[in-house]
Amino acid sequence: MEYHFSNVALLVTHYNRSLSLERLLSAFKNLGCSFNEIVVSDDCSKPEHLDKVKSLQEEYGFQLVTTPRNGGLGNNINKGQDAIRAKYTLYVQEDFIPTELFPDKLATALALNQNNEYDLIRFYAYQRYPYLKDFQDGFSKMKFGFWKRGYKKYYFYSDHPHLRVSTFFDKFGRYAEGLNPEQTEYRMMISVLQKKGKALFYNDYKNLLVQSNSIEPSTMKRVAWKRGNNILIVFIRTIYRNVKFSFDYLFMRT
Repeated sequence: MEYHFSNVALLVTHYNRSLSLERLLSAFKNLGCSFNEIVVSDDCSKPEHLDKVKSLQEEYGFQLVTTPRNGGLGNNINKGQDAIRAKYTLYVQEDFIPTELFPDKLATALALNQNNEYDLIRFYAYQRYPYLKDFQDGFSKMKFGFWKRGYKKYYFYSDHPHLRVSTFFDKFGRYAEGLNPEQTEYRMMISVLQKKGKALFYNDYKNLLVQSNSIEPSTMKRVAWKRGNNILIVFIRTIYRNVKFSFDYLFMRT
């Protein structure tokens, strides 16, 4: 079955993982997915990767946005989004693979958002968002409340694959530049919450896309203590995040 999304641009951020990019684009092609436009935003990859990307450009006909120096995640998303003209943006990082279920669910998401009621529709997460209200067709409304329990309520926005209105910046601002990727994502998360973003979450999120670093390692470096499972570290991390997230939500300028 063929799916042509005439009002959707596919935005892919890329950095030194050209084989993963090829795998992603090939997967969409094999699923019969085509878009109004495809934009690949490259963050000054090494010459061998950039050469590969340029050869993929000839095959897939995407718009390639480059930069003479590495600008980080924020800059990479900003310049990619700036190049898009379609009504909606499907943002996917290069290390994901869509499953055969994805095209139909993307079509459903678009149908649910014909009136632009939702700023973003999330297709992937490391874990289920804790406060969801059943909506329809396998999607739920995400519900944030400052007084709801736990810090995970703040994980409303994520850089994981999602569909968003292409005027996203008009409401929430641009991605912070000059920061590490986690801080860039965090500041956008706070901005979306402060500015009352509305979002849907696909309930069966583990079966729409697969994140795979099997052919090329991740270029993302994370601080080890933030991921440890030591009981004391988990306790301290929980207290810290509850306090920090609440303070930033109330007082951070975004």
